[in-house]
Amino acid sequence: MELIHKYFPDLTETQVEKMTQLEELYKDWNAKVNVISRQDIDTLYERHVLHSLGIAKVMQFKSGTSILDVGTGGGFPGIPLAILFPEAQFHLVDSIGKKIRVVQEIASELKLTNVKAEQVRAERLDDTYEFVVSRAVTRLAPFVGWVQKNISKNSFHSLRNGILYLKGGDLAEELSEVKQKTRTYDLSDYFTEDFFETKKVVYVPL
Repeated sequence: MELIHKYFPDLTETQVEKMTQLEELYKDWNAKVNVISRQDIDTLYERHVLHSLGIAKVMQFKSGTSILDVGTGGGFPGIPLAILFPEAQFHLVDSIGKKIRVVQEIASELKLTNVKAEQVRAERLDDTYEFVVSRAVTRLAPFVGWVQKNISKNSFHSLRNGILYLKGGDLAEELSEVKQKTRTYDLSDYFTEDFFETKKVVYVPL
């Protein structure tokens, strides 16, 4: 939690409490259903929670924003973002049922009333959202194809509605495949830990 405090010093008491609970909840659930790699569970706050919150350094979701988290796995980036933005609504989806059950249980334990978790493929969703978030589910070009139909025309943020995608490494080739204009934010500009050296948020306005 010290790591989260370092970069997000203005958390409310409730947010601190919920963020603190994450470690015990994930360790407990991970022992039953492997949603996080065994080596990563000990670096949960750096590699999962803070990494997810990198999106918040790029975009502050306003009250009433609806956000779709595609391929959420164990609930990243959706769960940490839902704690940070309690006035926004988050729909977390994954095709793997056992992972979604873990997300549902964790959201329930944390009393996150702004989270809905569902086992469904993104391609099958008809609802619209201001933003779609995800963490390296697939190459960006096909991902855009899956979700562009789900982006709402109702834009009320400094950035136009679109995708905020967490990715790492050299993205030049991958971004060249995307027809839309993209903007890349280096997480190393916000976080000093070595883990974030090559990590980025890719923004695709749609």
